[in-house]
Amino acid sequence: MGVSQTDGRMEGWLYTIRHNRFGLQFSRKRYFVLHENNLTSFKSVPSDHNEEPERRASLDCCIRVTDNGRESFHRKILFIFTLYNTSNHLDQLKLGASSPEEAAKWIRSLQDASQKGFPIPDCEFFVSHAEKGLVKLDVSKRNRRKNSVDWTNYSSTNYSSTSLNVETNVAPDVIAPSPWKIFGCQNGLRLFKEAKDWDSRGRHWDDHPAIMAVGVIDGTSEDIFNTLMSLGPLRSEWDFCFYKGNVVEHLDGHTDIIHLQLYSDWLPWGMNRRDLLLRRYWRREDDGTYVILCHSVYHKNCPPKKGYVRACVKSGGYVVTPANNGKQSLVKHMVAIDWRSWNLYMRPSSARSITIRVVERVAALREMFKAKQGHGFTEFVSGEFLDTKPCLSKINTMPLKTEAKEVDLETMHAEEMDKPTSARNSLMDLNDASDEFFDVPEPNESTEFDSFIDSSPYSQGHQLKIPTPAGIVKKLQDLAINKKGYMDLQEVGLEENNTFFYGATLQKDPSLTLPCSWSTADPSTFLIRGNNYLKDQQKVKAKGTLMQMIGADWISSDKREDDLGGRIGGLVQEYAAKGSPEFFFIVNIQVPGSAMYSLALYYMLKTPLEEHPLLESFVNGDDAYRNSRFKLIPHISKGSWIVKQSVGKKACLVGQALEVCYTRGKNYLELDIDVGSSTVARGVTNLVLGYLNNLLIEMAFLIQANTVEELPELLLGTCRLNYLDVSKSVKER
Repeated sequence: MGVSQTDGRMEGWLYTIRHNRFGLQFSRKRYFVLHENNLTSFKSVPSDHNEEPERRASLDCCIRVTDNGRESFHRKILFIFTLYNTSNHLDQLKLGASSPEEAAKWIRSLQDASQKGFPIPDCEFFVSHAEKGLVKLDVSKRNRRKNSVDWTNYSSTNYSSTSLNVETNVAPDVIAPSPWKIFGCQNGLRLFKEAKDWDSRGRHWDDHPAIMAVGVIDGTSEDIFNTLMSLGPLRSEWDFCFYKGNVVEHLDGHTDIIHLQLYSDWLPWGMNRRDLLLRRYWRREDDGTYVILCHSVYHKNCPPKKGYVRACVKSGGYVVTPANNGKQSLVKHMVAIDWRSWNLYMRPSSARSITIRVVERVAALREMFKAKQGHGFTEFVSGEFLDTKPCLSKINTMPLKTEAKEVDLETMHAEEMDKPTSARNSLMDLNDASDEFFDVPEPNESTEFDSFIDSSPYSQGHQLKIPTPAGIVKKLQDLAINKKGYMDLQEVGLEENNTFFYGATLQKDPSLTLPCSWSTADPSTFLIRGNNYLKDQQKVKAKGTLMQMIGADWISSDKREDDLGGRIGGLVQEYAAKGSPEFFFIVNIQVPGSAMYSLALYYMLKTPLEEHPLLESFVNGDDAYRNSRFKLIPHISKGSWIVKQSVGKKACLVGQALEVCYTRGKNYLELDIDVGSSTVARGVTNLVLGYLNNLLIEMAFLIQANTVEELPELLLGTCRLNYLDVSKSVKER
């Protein structure tokens, strides 16, 4: 549809996503204009800047944006994002863009507009109300609704990993050797294998090695991403392995379960056909890089097929990075796969040759883009998004009580829409109730075809998969997790302790030999802003930490466990009871899974807080300031490539990506970070948990320095987590 950005003004076509009174989702096409902090909508392109809009909203610091990923509506794939009010999460506006690049531009612009509109925490929010097509914008103070800002209720506005990259420079903030070694070049592609499979002679190979092909393609990263995600006819033009595929289950906008059946004519003679059942996750980085990651899973709705042998993808995926000002893309395709062959003739070298053949699909993709240069890829996926059979069977088994609840909620919403302006000022005013029965015609759409689709029982059944409320989606995802395949979570053997000492439930092991233990990481591994960062944008190795790590907790519970530092019988309260002057900084990372896991890291400051002005400002500041300053640098020092790629090595502002609850105690400050508050972060977490007991995880925490007086930065503390095991987490009762 296209987006125009000029002189602080952004405009273009978007889709509003709503539920009708029957609980079904529908979309309506509207032309949106964002100027300064004012968001307006029209049913057609405005003739001039002075034309009165159909709807209008003013954005302020109470408004946040969350990325919901990729969804299908009426055979269209949209990239969804939601604006919501932090003081009332029911007050929200759900929008869809026709491409991930458009969605990324809107999300960034809306985020900037909300921050610029009212930078003061105590801000005002108001929305116009239209009656009979006329806009009535009331800006009088008595009709404005004043909100206290709760900056803790913030979901991700980022399209990368688990958080928001804070520097325009995309270089990693961790010093680590490359996990790949080149071993050849073929069909214009460089071929690599993981360094762990490399010896001094270059002869050692694992039984199922991770192999990567790297090449440059003449195409935008967005077009290549759309092509890689397609399971329709377009894929058959470049993927010589692919026979057919479908989506078994759509978990959320960034994660789904897909089934692929492969041709056998490219396999060695006598080798049976193979198929794959994969959990696929994607995200977009701030620099326009697209990451697609996948690994094999089990799903009850897709058992092994007769005539096929199900191969096991240990890890795999694509990384598509823009190059040459976006005209070209660097494409990396990595696969580690067990072909599950029991034939005696199938030696490891033969299996390795098959894997190399698979990654050479990048060359076929390159040649297809070269052949179609100038023609574009507007034929992007039709009908490949959902497999209707599993969806229909799932909906048919839903209890009627759930459907009635959906209708009741929509009825309440419809009644709310009829209230006068004085009783209701919210983002939902941008959703006109009449939109349920009116839409802007698409340029090339047939009215008769639309009428048929809308009235078709098949279409209604197809829709029902998408409008399921967020709570039901989460239950389905949790059910899938517990049904075996997405994560190897061991729920048995959890320790059940009635009482325990908070701050000491995870053992310390400086020797790095004990599983499920902690130690400190080497500060020099991490790069931070130096004295001259504002001039040269250069980072330097960290030389030490401000605080000492003194303990850690690894707890599981059926709910969020907040304010561990304030609990009687814990490490922090023990010092408080003695009247000791030490100050504690606690980072409590709350990880959703089959249970809610809490990883709490305890740091102690021995010197007076007043001697560290930046830290003191953070501790005593408001949530808005804290969200804009607290930074985390992640690093997977040992683990699978797929986990390293999903987590990354870039510094991030945690409070601008996840919900963070800050608790200020007498002698401590605790940060309770809800990883499950972001769809993107939740997808990464589900992936990491599956490999958790094979990982060495390092992290560093710091407060971002923005001025000359605050530079250089100093790490608050580091940690190293050795092969965590969910079965060894301490059960909170």
